[in-house]
Amino acid sequence: MRAIRTVLIVGLAAISLSFLCKAALAQAQAEPPAEIQQKIEAYLRKLYAFGPEVKLVFSAPKETGVAGLLETTVELTMGENHDSAKMYVSKDGKFLFRGEMADLSKDPLAETRAKLDLKDAPSTGDPNAPVTIVEFADFECPVCRQLHDVLRSLLPNYPQARLVFKDFPIEQIHPWARTAALAGRCAYQQNPKAFWIFYDDLYSDQDLISAENVWTRVVDYAGQAGLDQGTFKACLASPAVNAAVDASLTNGRLLEVNSTPTLFINGRRLIGADAKLIEQYIQYELAQKKAAKK
Repeated sequence: MRAIRTVLIVGLAAISLSFLCKAALAQAQAEPPAEIQQKIEAYLRKLYAFGPEVKLVFSAPKETGVAGLLETTVELTMGENHDSAKMYVSKDGKFLFRGEMADLSKDPLAETRAKLDLKDAPSTGDPNAPVTIVEFADFECPVCRQLHDVLRSLLPNYPQARLVFKDFPIEQIHPWARTAALAGRCAYQQNPKAFWIFYDDLYSDQDLISAENVWTRVVDYAGQAGLDQGTFKACLASPAVNAAVDASLTNGRLLEVNSTPTLFINGRRLIGADAKLIEQYIQYELAQKKAAKK
């Protein structure tokens, strides 16, 4: 699957961006959307030797706000693998590229911050802190455990930062991740502070938990955290808590979260558990706040 993503991202990003200037001149020669889609499909199939077993579906090209430039999304299916990529094409159907387009007149992080749904999500730290760290994570993910250790070590040095947790269990490769996510949500519903006990316990015991024993372990954690175990068990099986985890997953996909852990520090994306980079982002935000006050 990673190879497919690499093909779409690296290969198409290498196509010359010089067409952007030419695209503005191509408006008068715009081709019908259906013909543009056919051209893109033929080009990709030839470039990457995609046979009939590979299914390519394109969204209707739409305006981008840039003269002569359209946007489309390609959905690629190869057996059980599925991926998607946003692409840009000139209206005359001559030029194509895969990449990020930025509006230099706007705050580059404002759109991301607006998409983050922090309502009813577990958080720790000052609610009015100038730095908000949003963590999309999976309790079965080894790198997420590394991030847990990094944050627990780093954040006490920064009372100006708060941490918000968002569930993003990757069930395809982590069989007990969803149950752990449900357990965290159920703990949070009984006592918001209890969520952070689960947060520590699930990562600390990650090597001891399995798909076979996860239910027993989370019920034990509930008892140790002072929660009502009967209420907790009923919650684990409730449609509402499943919907809450699904909503967190949907929010992550809206933000194009593809792997865990993914952090957003005041909207700035960071993937992985790089302590130095996390601290750099926090310090940058604090410096900006300080400069703004002056």
